[in-house]
Amino acid sequence: MSMIQLPKPRRESGLSVEAALQSRRSVREFRPEPLTLAETAQLLWSAQGITTDDGKRTAPSAGGTYPLETYLVAGQVAGLVSGVYHYRPAHHELMPVTAGDLRAALAALSMNQDCVRASAVSILFATVVARTAAKYGASAAAYVDMEAGHAAQNLSLQAFALGLGSVMIGAFDETALGKLLQLPPEHRPRYFAAVGRPK
Repeated sequence: MSMIQLPKPRRESGLSVEAALQSRRSVREFRPEPLTLAETAQLLWSAQGITTDDGKRTAPSAGGTYPLETYLVAGQVAGLVSGVYHYRPAHHELMPVTAGDLRAALAALSMNQDCVRASAVSILFATVVARTAAKYGASAAAYVDMEAGHAAQNLSLQAFALGLGSVMIGAFDETALGKLLQLPPEHRPRYFAAVGRPK
């Protein structure tokens, strides 16, 4: 499978962090319009992108163990085939996993939440706790959950800065979702954002 190189992320915008914090709200109703590939790339970078030459990322990680694996469930992205993609931060690229629009199936596994079905994309954080446990033992699970929260907040603020709506989803059938998205067994689905153009 060929890797898909993403547009370079922007490093500046006309919206301050303070303004985004003041105005960001969860959005559950979306217009049936696609995101651009540049918008999608910016969302992925905000969550887990590389920011330094030695590989540090946009979200803090306990001991630099980086236990998060980020997946894009693309339903409507201009220029991108609908399907599941694994985000590769080191090269800011997508690795195709499986083709097909899985938004309805993802919604069905997420307590039939309409916002998931209506969103243009969902961005999933899967966790590999063993990476952090090798350094922090029994404390690792809590640290990994904190890290997923850091990445989710970055993504939520970035979505708002792009004029997009987002809502975080934590209620879903983990086992069935992992099978649907064809995740490796060590990648545990933990948290995801539904993102689209707000109504």
